Amino acid sequence: MRIIETYGEIEIPIGLINLRGSLRLAKNSKGIILFSHGSGSSRLSIRNNYVANLLLEDGYSSLLFDLLTVKEDTIYENRFNIDLLTDRLLKVTEWIRKNKDTKHLPIGYFGASTGAASALSAAAKLGTTIKAIVSRGGRPDLAMEVLKDIKAPTLLLVGGNDTTVIELNKKAKSKIKCICELKIIEGATHLFPEHGKLELVAEHTSNWFDTYL
Repeated sequence: MRIIETYGEIEIPIGLINLRGSLRLAKNSKGIILFSHGSGSSRLSIRNNYVANLLLEDGYSSLLFDLLTVKEDTIYENRFNIDLLTDRLLKVTEWIRKNKDTKHLPIGYFGASTGAASALSAAAKLGTTIKAIVSRGGRPDLAMEVLKDIKAPTLLLVGGNDTTVIELNKKAKSKIKCICELKIIEGATHLFPEHGKLELVAEHTSNWFDTYL
């Protein structure tokens, strides 16, 4: 297991608000992965933290953060406001690029469910600044108009029993012009709760970042 340099709760200033985050920094880090969670989730997501911990063992730093404040999250529509969530991810990415502990690290995005749409939208705006993207059970269809602008190699992970989302990801893949792979994890449903399936997600994610980050 790789030695952790630091791991703790932080606050990221975004204009007049602060967003809470969990920052893991690996010793001799290979890069940093910014997580964009799905609707109704947060930096405390059990699934995303599981993936982040396995990535840490593989030498990747990560930042899980709340895209909305507690007050903002009480407004249901905010959870699906892709423009707002994309703007938050862009500003947090800018913070990462200026922070003394992370500014030297190549950046990857990991988006889950609706969070994948904000990750893809932000990557479309940032071009080659984002080196690689992984979407888990994502809704890339919510970012369909900008998919053609993505420059970062993109991995779309979908559960084999998540039939509707598989079709949405197939349509999205046809719009992405850069390197893009759709990988179906057989026997998994939307949230990958089945035994060993989330571990496969982490394995595919780490391999993707090893290849392209």
